[in-house]
Amino acid sequence: MATTTCTRFTDEYQLYEELGKGAFSVVRRCVKLSTGQEYAAKIINTKKLSARDHQKLEREARICRLLKHPNIVRLHDSISEEGFHYLLFDLVTGGELFEDIVAREYYSEADASHCIQQILEAVLHCHQMGVVHRDLKPENLLLASKCKNAAVKLADFGLAIEVQGDQQAWFGFAGTPGYLSPEVLRKEAYGKPVDIWACGVILYILLVGYPPFWDEDQHKLYQQIKAGAYDFPSPEWDTVTPEAKNLINQMLTINPAKRITAQEALKHPWVCQRSTVASMMHRQETVECLKKFNARRKLKVCLGQFLQPCWFPEISQVRPLWAFSFFNYTSKVKKVNSQLSV
Repeated sequence: MATTTCTRFTDEYQLYEELGKGAFSVVRRCVKLSTGQEYAAKIINTKKLSARDHQKLEREARICRLLKHPNIVRLHDSISEEGFHYLLFDLVTGGELFEDIVAREYYSEADASHCIQQILEAVLHCHQMGVVHRDLKPENLLLASKCKNAAVKLADFGLAIEVQGDQQAWFGFAGTPGYLSPEVLRKEAYGKPVDIWACGVILYILLVGYPPFWDEDQHKLYQQIKAGAYDFPSPEWDTVTPEAKNLINQMLTINPAKRITAQEALKHPWVCQRSTVASMMHRQETVECLKKFNARRKLKVCLGQFLQPCWFPEISQVRPLWAFSFFNYTSKVKKVNSQLSV
């Protein structure tokens, strides 16, 4: 069970190599001395945190303690000491889901169905526990190990919030631009449906290797999202089954009240009957596009080390999507923008 203790971290754990780094935290592999069990230790320098940041840290730890699911990175311990706070999570060693897909020899629509099923299982558990993730994106979809068919694990609850039932309220901007829902961009009350919208964006990418909404101009990107202006262009979508497109349409429904829920999505034929509904054809073009998509995501991270977000300057919870040229999007973007201007 995840608990907050005052025991000195170094008395119980041995730290090893760095796995990742943030503005106020670092993630390192660690081993519990009494058991030899490995964990990922998120080490937060609390001396650098504002009062508001302290509240966010407490919220993240509280939320992570609630969530116990095979498709969610689990919090095992929480240790608070003078100047530092340690969160001990599952050590997941399989890397990002999207990176694993491009390394596979075979990838089909049925594989995409299996991926989104696991993501939806994680989201359903969150929603049943009164948690909205608010930052579903490829970077937060990890694999438990490098073994074949390793479980997908949802990570990073730094922007997650707690809600009561189907509560809708204005919780502020939070997330990553390309995955934000229309209701968030319109500054309307929102809740659990924002996670389903992000799942729809992720599923679209899983099937063709590029996102449904894209523009180098942030304002135009948000116009596209608010209008729900996406399509299924030829030739890449010609080989995708109608059932897959139907599920995407239900996830990317502009009205959150009419958007499919996680529970309903898991009962969709394309998910629960994929052996007979989803195509088994190898999607080489998707893999090639996804390689480019991954490369540009990595470039975004590198740029993010030197730049600061400039669109909602008053908001610190919108995670930047740095402007970089996407491949072969020009004609699609022009088409969408011309439709929006009519």
